[in-house]
Amino acid sequence: MSSIRPLIPLLITAGILLGGNGLQSTLLALRGAQEGFSASTIGLIGTAYFGGFLLGCIFITRIMKAVGHVRAFAALAAIAASATLTLVLVIDPLTWSAIRFTTGFCFAGLFTVMESWLNSGASNNDRARLLAIYRIIDIGSVTGAQFMIPIFGAGGFTIFAIMSIMITLSLVPVSIADRSNPTPPEDVRLDLRRAWRISPLGSIGCIFVGITNSAFRTMSPIYAEQIGMSVTDVVTFVSVGIIGGAMIQYPLGYLSDLWDRRRVLLVATTGALASALMLVFMAGTSPIANFVLVFIFGSFAMPLYSLSAAHANDRAEQGEFVLVNAALMLFYSVGAIAGPFIASLFMESYGPHSLFAFSAAVYVVFIAVIVYRMGVRSAVPAGHRSRFFGLLRTSPIFARFAGRSGNGEDSGDA
Repeated sequence: MSSIRPLIPLLITAGILLGGNGLQSTLLALRGAQEGFSASTIGLIGTAYFGGFLLGCIFITRIMKAVGHVRAFAALAAIAASATLTLVLVIDPLTWSAIRFTTGFCFAGLFTVMESWLNSGASNNDRARLLAIYRIIDIGSVTGAQFMIPIFGAGGFTIFAIMSIMITLSLVPVSIADRSNPTPPEDVRLDLRRAWRISPLGSIGCIFVGITNSAFRTMSPIYAEQIGMSVTDVVTFVSVGIIGGAMIQYPLGYLSDLWDRRRVLLVATTGALASALMLVFMAGTSPIANFVLVFIFGSFAMPLYSLSAAHANDRAEQGEFVLVNAALMLFYSVGAIAGPFIASLFMESYGPHSLFAFSAAVYVVFIAVIVYRMGVRSAVPAGHRSRFFGLLRTSPIFARFAGRSGNGEDSGDA
C-alpha cells in the first residue's frame, strides 16, 4: 500500500471537506423541522441538492480538462463555503433549495476530483482497500462533525460558520502539501454509454445505492425525531449508522480484492436488506434497539458504493478514471434525486418506519440484479487477482469458501 503515501494530503483534505458537508445534511434536516418545514419539504431540499449534484457530474469533466485537479477543487470549495454561510442569512425553503442545488453542484465536482485522483494512483490489487480508507475517512469525519450539533445547537449562526470554515480549510493540504501531481485529463467527456459498457453492475449499483443512501442521510434525522428522540439521540442515531459503515469498509474492501467483488456485494446488500427489515419490524421507539439495528444497517449499506465503484474501476483503462468516476457520480445522483423525496412521501403516508421499508424494497431489486449479472459474466482472469489470493487459490479449503476467484469481470464486465 505504498501508493497511499503521496495521496495523504488529499486524504486529509477529504476528511475536512466531507465532515463539513456531512454535518450540513443533518443540520438542515433538524433546523428545517424546528422552523416548521414538513417532511416532504425537507425531502425536496434534499432532492435539490442531488439535482445540483447531477448537473455537477455533467460539467466537472470539462472544468477539470480546462484547469486541472487542484484549481477545479479550489474554485468549487470556495463557492461551497460561501453558499454554506448564505443558508443562515435567509431561512426559507425555496432559498435553501436553490443554495443546496448550488452546493450539490460543487460537491459533485469535488468528489469526482478526489476520487479520480485517488483511482489514478491505485492499482487493481489495492484499489478497493484505498477506496475503503477514503470511505473510512469520509465516515469518520462525518460522524465526528455530527456531534457539533448538540454542542453548538441547530439554531443560530455559529454552526453554519463552523461548516464554512471546514470547507475553506480543506483547500490547504492540496494547495501547499500535495506531491502526487495528478495528470490533467487530455480528452475527457462524460460518456455514459462507455461507463455502462465498462461496468453495467457498477453503474446500476450506484443508482440503487444513491436511492437508499441519500434517503437515509437526508431523512434519518426526521425518522429519529418522529419516534421521539432528543437532539442528542438524533445525532447519535445518524452517527451510529455511519460508524457501522466505517468499521466494515476495509474488511469488505479487502475481501472483494481477493474474491469475486460481486459475491461480496451480494452479501453486503443482503445484510442491508435484513437489517432494514429489522428496523421496520423490531426497532419500535426504543433508542437502544434503534442504535443497535442502525449500526448493523450502516455496516452493510454504507460500503455498497465503494464496492460498486471498485467493481467498475477494475475495468477502466489508465485514462478513463475521470470518465468512470464522473459517470458513477452521475448514476448515483440520478438515484439520489429520487431517494429523499420518495422516502419522505412514504414517511408522511405510513409513518417514520417506512423509511427503512422503502430501502428494503430497493435492496430486493438490487439483489435480483446482482444474481442476474453473476450468471451473465464469469470472474476476471487470474491477472486481476492479488498476489495473496494467487498463493491461496489452489487450496481446496479456501476454494470451498471463496467460490470463483477474482473481481467479477472478464473481457466484458459484469
